[in-house]
Amino acid sequence: MAESKFPSEVIDLPSEGKLYPEGHPLKDGKVEVKYMTAKEEDILTSQNLIKKGVVINRLIDSLILTPGVKCDDMILGDKNAVMVAARILAYGPEYTCQIQNPKTEEVINQTFNLADCPFKKLSSDVTENNFEVELPISKKKITFKLLTGKDESLIDKELEASKKIGSDVSPELTTRLRYTITSVEGDDSQATINQFVQNLLARDSMFLRKQIQEVAPDIELEQEVEIEGESVKVNIPMTAGFFWPES
Repeated sequence: MAESKFPSEVIDLPSEGKLYPEGHPLKDGKVEVKYMTAKEEDILTSQNLIKKGVVINRLIDSLILTPGVKCDDMILGDKNAVMVAARILAYGPEYTCQIQNPKTEEVINQTFNLADCPFKKLSSDVTENNFEVELPISKKKITFKLLTGKDESLIDKELEASKKIGSDVSPELTTRLRYTITSVEGDDSQATINQFVQNLLARDSMFLRKQIQEVAPDIELEQEVEIEGESVKVNIPMTAGFFWPES
């Protein structure tokens, strides 16, 4: 681990390092993160970074101490876990925000304990970032991977370029699938994948997206809370107060 004059913690990752190649610094399923300082608060309030949509990535890069690790290297679920850990280290686990009563739709204040958010882990038989499924309608066998921060950045750039040329329909779904699918019936050429995605049946597409969601490791940002005497499971919303709580 890198030497630092700042206090830090080594945190576990939902992927347990299984999705990274041998020799990768995250292969052991852990990452060292320093406590947030005023420097990181400057990052959080940078209007330039906020407008560019990169403020959270820049924050995480500033906090990670493990040599050779950047936000772009991480699977999305691991990045989410680092984000929650960074918030807990900075301001504590209590997070107060507004949620909607699912029965009455009334907006109420609710305090969550972020330390109680469990990990959604990979199946025990997963050893690499490569998954195979047979689609229910076309019966095609495909392989896919879970995307990293770098993949997400490339997708964002493609979608932004699509906007600039005046496309009426945003190709977000097909673009994401092109980056996610790694082979079709054993053929891993990009030309084959691109053509397959463009002609993918809607039911097969829905099935594949559900499969991706099911296998992906993450931190579960939902908790059961008591509202009007009843226990209700609600999603924990990411508001401005997540990294900038009211004093």
